[in-house]
Amino acid sequence: MGPSGCGKSTLLDSLAGRLDFSTRQSGEILINGHKQKLSYGTSAYVTQDETLLATLTVQEAVYYSAQLQLPVSMTKSEKKRIAEQTIKEMGLQDAMNTRIGGFGNKGISGGEKRRLSVCMEILTRPKLLFLDEPTSGLDSAASYYVMSGISRQREGRTIIASIHQPSAEVFNLFHSLCLLSSGRTIYFGPASAAIEFFTRNGFPCPYLQNPSDHFLKTINKDFDEDIEQGSAGGRRPTEEVIDLLINSYKLSEGYHEVQSHVAEICHQGGEMLKKRSHANFKTQCLVLTRRSTVNMFRDPGYYWMRFVVYVAIALSLGSIYYNVGSNYRSIEERGLMVAFVVSFMTFMTVGGFPSFVEEMKVFQRENVNGHYGCFAFVIGNTLSSIPYVLLISLVPGAIAYFLAGFQNGFEHFIYFALVLFISMMIVESLMMNVAAIVPNFLIGIVAGAGIQGLQILSGGYFQLPSELPKILWKYPLYYMSFHKYAYQGMFKNEFEGLKFRDDMFGNNHLMSGEVLLRERWQAEMGHSKWVDMVILIGILILYRLVFFLIIKTKEKFVHARKTSTSILSNRSTQIMAKSLPASPLHGLTPPHDTTTNNR
Repeated sequence: MGPSGCGKSTLLDSLAGRLDFSTRQSGEILINGHKQKLSYGTSAYVTQDETLLATLTVQEAVYYSAQLQLPVSMTKSEKKRIAEQTIKEMGLQDAMNTRIGGFGNKGISGGEKRRLSVCMEILTRPKLLFLDEPTSGLDSAASYYVMSGISRQREGRTIIASIHQPSAEVFNLFHSLCLLSSGRTIYFGPASAAIEFFTRNGFPCPYLQNPSDHFLKTINKDFDEDIEQGSAGGRRPTEEVIDLLINSYKLSEGYHEVQSHVAEICHQGGEMLKKRSHANFKTQCLVLTRRSTVNMFRDPGYYWMRFVVYVAIALSLGSIYYNVGSNYRSIEERGLMVAFVVSFMTFMTVGGFPSFVEEMKVFQRENVNGHYGCFAFVIGNTLSSIPYVLLISLVPGAIAYFLAGFQNGFEHFIYFALVLFISMMIVESLMMNVAAIVPNFLIGIVAGAGIQGLQILSGGYFQLPSELPKILWKYPLYYMSFHKYAYQGMFKNEFEGLKFRDDMFGNNHLMSGEVLLRERWQAEMGHSKWVDMVILIGILILYRLVFFLIIKTKEKFVHARKTSTSILSNRSTQIMAKSLPASPLHGLTPPHDTTTNNR
C-alpha cells in the first residue's frame, strides 16, 4: 500500500516477472527458497484493467476460460462443474446469465467485473495470486465485496495485492502490510501492528479515523505539507517524517524478525512448483474459434454494421452503373466499378478495427498468463472470421454484380466474389498486423488507412503501370500491392471473351476484351486470372504469418522477462507459495532490498 507513484505496481510486476527490459532489477526472487520459474498454473496475475469480451455472459466467459486452461484429461462436465463452483465462490451466481457489457452496452457492475477477472484466473487453483489495484475505481461497498470474495480464496494460496487507499473494513482483511513511499519501505509487518508502529514514532492514528487514510496522509510527500508529530512534537516536513519512519523501521524488532524468518525460509526451503497442463492445441483452436464466432455475431461493430453499409453501397453501385451494356462508354464504367469494389469496399474493412483491438487485449492478457499460444489464437480468429467475411462478400457482391449487368456465367460471378472475399481478408490481416504493433485504435486506423492508400495509388489503376515512377512506386510498391493482382484478376474476369462496340465518333467496329486488357488497362496477359487469385491467396497467408510472427516475438520477450535473472546483489526477495496462517508469516523481504529503476 502507498500513495500514487510509490512503486506498488512496479514491485508487483517485479515479483511476477513482468518488468520491461528497460527496467533494471537487482536481487533475487526465490519461491519456497528456490530459484524457479513461475510456470503455468502455479501463479495468476489480475491486472487493474478489465480486459474482457463484453459480448459474453459471465457463465460463458468463465466456461470458455475453463475449457482453455484445464487439462485435456478432464471431461467437459468436470470443467463445467469447476467453472460453476468458482463462479459461486466469487459470489457471481446471480449474474451468470448477464452479459459483461462495455462501452455503450449495459452489463455487470465494475465490482462484478473485478470478481470475474479473479474468477477466470483461479480456475487452475494457483498457489500465488497477484492482484494489481483490485479496488481501483470502485466505491467502498463494492471494494469490500470484491476483496472479501478474494479473501475467501486464500486457503492454500498466497495472495499479494497492491492497493491504493482501502476502507477500514477492507484494510482489516489483510494479514500483512507493506507500506511504500517513493519506492522505499516505510513498514513491513502485520497489518494489525502498523497503527502501533506509527504511534510509537509519534504519529498516532486519530480516534475513529481510517488507519489507511492516516498512513497515506503521513507518508505522501506530493503536496509537501508539514505533519504534526505527537502532542508536543510540533510540525515536521513530510520528507523528514518519511526518513524518520524508515530509520525507525530498520531498527525495530519487527524488521529483524522478518529477516530471520526469511533466512529460515531459505534454510528450510519448500516444494518446487510444478507446471500444470492445459488443453491441447486442437481443443484450444476449437474453443477460441467458437468464442470468437459468438463475439463476432453479438458485436454489431465487428461485421453487421459493415454488412448493412456494404449492401447500401452495392445497391448504389448497381443503380448508378445499371446494365452497363457493351458500348464504348461501358469500358470505362466497368473499370470504374471494379476499381471502386477493389479499392473502397475493401478499404472499409478498417471499420472492424476497434472490435479487433479489444479482442487483442483479451488475447494479450490470456497469453501472458499462459492460457494458450499464439498459433491457436491465429487459427481461431481466422476460422471464425471466414463465414462473416464470406457473407459480406457474397451478398453485396451479388447485388452490385447482377444489377450492373457484368459478364454472364456463374463462374465469372464466383471469381468476382472470391477476389472480393480474399481482398477483404487481406485488409483484415493488414489491420491485425497494425493492431499487434499499434494497440491504440485511433492511431491504428490512421496507420492502416495510410498503408492502404499507398497500395491503392500504386496498384495500377489510378496511374497506369507504365506511367508509375520507377523508383518506389513501380519498384517495389506496385508489385507489393495486393490491389495490382485484384485489379488485374477482376479486369480479366470481366473483359476476356467480350466484344465492345466503338460508337464514340460514328465508328461501329468491334474491339475485343483482350485488346482492351493489353492496351487500356495494361494487364499482364502472360498468365490467367486464376494465377492472380493464387497470388492474392499467397499474400493473405503471408500477412497472417507476419501477424503470427509479431505476436510470437512479443510472447518470447514476455517469457524472456520471466526467465531472465539480473542478480546485482546478494540480497533476495522471497515468496511463500502456500497459505498464510491467521498470524502473519511474511514471505516477502522488504522491497528496498529489491530495487527497480526505470531508465
